[in-house]
Amino acid sequence: MREEKQLLKQEIIDKIQRYPAFVIMQYAGLTANQANDFRRQLGRIGGDVEVVRKRVLLKAVKDAGLELDVSSLNGHIGLVFLGEDPIEATKTVFKFSQEREKIIQVLGGRFDGQIYSGDDVEKLSKLPSKDEMRAQFLSTLEAPMAQTLAVVEALLASVAYCLDNKSKQGSEEPENSASEA
Repeated sequence: MREEKQLLKQEIIDKIQRYPAFVIMQYAGLTANQANDFRRQLGRIGGDVEVVRKRVLLKAVKDAGLELDVSSLNGHIGLVFLGEDPIEATKTVFKFSQEREKIIQVLGGRFDGQIYSGDDVEKLSKLPSKDEMRAQFLSTLEAPMAQTLAVVEALLASVAYCLDNKSKQGSEEPENSASEA
């Protein structure tokens, strides 16, 4: 293998080891402006795109200790490294593809050390992001506490209401008893 291909292979191995997740994409008809826009969108959320030859990719993946299905790798191939929030980055990939008449097709990916098919990656992209899941979890915890607080406040308000009524009754009784005498 020539030196520049060896360097490219090592760069891919380093990124595979550095990023917790990646998506393998096939692209067709992607212009330079679209590619730059795609890189910018992924860069904002901590992702990266690497366009690579299949042979170099297969050798890099093998050296990184992973196995890929060679038969599914047709056409131009690229790797999308997903950064801190893999679900959010995967959503960005699918959104970009849908907005531009599916010029990018996801062939598979790796999440948490496991290889997934393109269909599985699409299902993962439909999951809520970490922030959305955190918000749902907190609202699940908050709802019973808010209801308990509302019940306690209602009880306290009813006690205060009863005492207020009793004090009004107490001030009305002497007037009634004075008029009776």
